[in-house]
Amino acid sequence: MSPVCPCCPHHKGDEPAIPLTNGDVHLAQAQELWSTARDKPVKLRMEASGLGSEPPMTIHQMFMSTVQKYGDYPALRAKKDGIWVTLTYKEYYQHARAAAKSFLKLGLERFHGVGILGFNSPEWFIADVGCILAGGLATGIYTTNSPEACHYVAHNCEANVLVVENNKQLIKILQVRDQLPHLKAIVQYKGELEQKLPNVYTWAEFMKFGASVPDSELDVLIDSQKANECCTLIYTSGTTGNPKGVMLSHDNITWTASAAGRMINLKMAEEELVSYLPLSHVAAQVQDMWICMRFAGITSFAEPDALKGSLANTLRDVRPTSFLGVPRVWEKMQEAMKAVGAKSSVTKKKISDWAKGIGLQASYNAMNGDSSVPWGFTLANALVYKNVRKALGLDRCRSCFTGAAPITKDTLEYFMSLYIPIFELYGMSESTGPHTVSWAEGYRIMSCGKVLTGCKTKLDKPDNDGIGEICFWGRHVFMGYLNMPEKTEEALDTDGWLHSGDLGKHDEDDFLFITGRIKELIITAGGENVPPVPIEDALKEEVSIISNAMLVGDKKKFLSMLLTLKCNIDDNGDPTDELTLLAVDYCQQHGVIASKVSEIINKKEPAIYKAIQEGIDRVNAKATSNAQRIQKWTILQRDFSISSGELGPTMKLKRPVVSKMYEEDINKFYDLFIPKDLLPSVPLKWP
Repeated sequence: MSPVCPCCPHHKGDEPAIPLTNGDVHLAQAQELWSTARDKPVKLRMEASGLGSEPPMTIHQMFMSTVQKYGDYPALRAKKDGIWVTLTYKEYYQHARAAAKSFLKLGLERFHGVGILGFNSPEWFIADVGCILAGGLATGIYTTNSPEACHYVAHNCEANVLVVENNKQLIKILQVRDQLPHLKAIVQYKGELEQKLPNVYTWAEFMKFGASVPDSELDVLIDSQKANECCTLIYTSGTTGNPKGVMLSHDNITWTASAAGRMINLKMAEEELVSYLPLSHVAAQVQDMWICMRFAGITSFAEPDALKGSLANTLRDVRPTSFLGVPRVWEKMQEAMKAVGAKSSVTKKKISDWAKGIGLQASYNAMNGDSSVPWGFTLANALVYKNVRKALGLDRCRSCFTGAAPITKDTLEYFMSLYIPIFELYGMSESTGPHTVSWAEGYRIMSCGKVLTGCKTKLDKPDNDGIGEICFWGRHVFMGYLNMPEKTEEALDTDGWLHSGDLGKHDEDDFLFITGRIKELIITAGGENVPPVPIEDALKEEVSIISNAMLVGDKKKFLSMLLTLKCNIDDNGDPTDELTLLAVDYCQQHGVIASKVSEIINKKEPAIYKAIQEGIDRVNAKATSNAQRIQKWTILQRDFSISSGELGPTMKLKRPVVSKMYEEDINKFYDLFIPKDLLPSVPLKWP
């Protein structure tokens, strides 16, 4: 494969080449827009003017720019023994340099990986940036990975050093250490080592280890780095096959951080956010590390049990100026607030309902550019909205974002009714995070916003409704997949456009709407294409006891649905058999006394099953064709979770995994089900 470079005369776009030296710009000679070799640079997708033409920068250049102007400003905050401890930008930079020298002393080779396996912390950031300054490839590894999955990533990036959070993660690495020929050292950044092992260091030992390395040696290495070379690997969650190592260049990160922040009107040294989503995922890494660094913001770290309940306390403590939540986080907040509301007095409920009606109208007015608010808004704001924002810790929050998975209209409107608009983002690991952005002055409900300034969107092979595959162009487009030329060729076409695999359309104002994913499309036996997400979301809105819904029916004569019920999670984040308070209330409203999922399933509780069927009937009544109707459904014994594999790290549904795990349940929808032990030993012949 040989994508046409922008400077070639036969290139279809008008993107020019740029000179190899331009002031402080450092670029390596490159012939192509793509690369799958760790040390091979790429041509940049430069524009002739505007944001896309800005001079490329390395990570170090971006970091230094912030340190020189805002060195004494706070950068990283984390709780130690219940007290917030702060690092300024100068201290952050010095720590990153010390880590870089230690990596060099431990034997980190140019373009080799440093794998980081642990929950978000200052040490995670320092290890990541230190690795990049030392010329390595910073590589996040999901904490939920099995030892085998950790091995795959560490082996694929040829990691010389692995940085782990604690003994739990260390044990995983020790199990596969002998199968990692490039591994020279392991560093544990929390707590003391439970046993002294060769080439395993505490964080304190590691940070001192490179003290003898001269600063000049590190400076020479930093100065040799080029903006169009790889510095970071983001491993896709691998719903089908092994994860792919997405190669991101310095320019991918520095340009995207700048472009995204400017589009949402971030101000220098005024932003503060809470870091809690996995940093091995592109969304959290770009927001928490890189946009914050570029705009001299403060990153405050949540506790490791953030998604098990402590996030609410951290938000109230920090009061961030912006907050990114995956849809499941917003849904959990919605459920918690509804549970509180259900216990309120009749008077409070009436006031709340009145205020929500006003809030929804005011939010829609603002969305449509109408600055007027309904009568009673000021009172509703004083009585309800301000108190809700304060209770959530969002009273200073100028922007609330969602991304990484589809969100329902029901959840968006719920928060709009509290005058908390949630802005949707859309992108991929392969686009360094954001490709389209929504913000206060530019959003539409259910839209993912407008294309990042300096980038382009193309809808490939659009149908009669204007729906086509969403393709990206811009300096945020990745270099390629590490050591995977065929996969890279599938993602990047010969002109260098990134094919997302998502389907979408634009409205008359150029807002992008995602209509489905090509790989997720269910193609029925009759040949009809059915996007599953709108049907799943519609059912969840109709039947509030449903937690997860997955439509099935590819190559089948009709559609069916796997359902789970809303239940509490335990301290490990695993679903329990206990129904949530809202689910218990739902049962009571239908005349059923139940506190467990198993009680409903074992009894096939008629009132609940009838309510679900009626919800399905209402969804079916709105179906565009008979082929899009749900014919059969079942309730599964337990809800989906990250640990059991049905959900990815950002709680996105892993459809191939679910299909395999619940194959027997799915087969029951379509087959004359015969238990395996009753099957004849000779294949049956059907007439």
